[in-house]
Amino acid sequence: MAALTEQNSPKNYQIQETWHVSTWAHRACFAGGCATVLISLLKSLLLTAGGSQPWLQPMFAALMGYVAADLATGIYHWAIDNYGGAETPVFGSQIEAFQSHHQHPSAITRRQLANNLYIPSAAVTAVFSPINVVSADPALLGFAGVFAGCIMFSQQFHAWAHTPKGKLPPLVAAIQGAGIIVGRAQHAAHHRPPYNSNYCIVSGVWNRFLDKSKFFVAAEVAVFRVVGVRPRSWSDPNSDWKQGAASALPGWISYHN
Repeated sequence: MAALTEQNSPKNYQIQETWHVSTWAHRACFAGGCATVLISLLKSLLLTAGGSQPWLQPMFAALMGYVAADLATGIYHWAIDNYGGAETPVFGSQIEAFQSHHQHPSAITRRQLANNLYIPSAAVTAVFSPINVVSADPALLGFAGVFAGCIMFSQQFHAWAHTPKGKLPPLVAAIQGAGIIVGRAQHAAHHRPPYNSNYCIVSGVWNRFLDKSKFFVAAEVAVFRVVGVRPRSWSDPNSDWKQGAASALPGWISYHN
């Protein structure tokens, strides 16, 4: 995994013409994640169909998985945007990649599917495969399958939020328009100063509540008081970040406004 991450680190973007191309290792990780999600969902369906429990419970659990995944991506996105750096253990390459993303927002649209999703796919496989093995609860499996699937594909939803509407597949444009996955206009707010809002990247349904309630501001104050670490959102972005964001954003913002 370290080798895969290093290959796609932003340090190498300028020296590798193939940084966005999926490798067989990426595809293997992606396939493992897809298999894990499908097993959760199929096992939930089979247990529900073959048992005496009503369908309503696993269906509600699946809906909660969808809602919870949006919140989880927001918290994770906030954390890696604001804390740590390239040298941070385990998460360093992702922190660096997200900082690079703020400088070059549209670069994510060039990444092939498995290349974009192999890290969350590997995480989904590692975390949810044991649940598939030991659980016979259709509600838990329904929650796990939808939650894991949304987490795994959130980076693709993120990429689509940076893609002009005219270049999206019609189905993707339709589900964006219906608010099922995060839309371009909503996510654009995250890339405007002060770069500290609209962190959620599944549906974005949590964004308004989290931003209006100052949830992340309160979390930043708590972290600062406990460990004395200031988040990046408390400082002005450096000139490179501003210049990169300014040069990359207006084109696609004006496209859909």
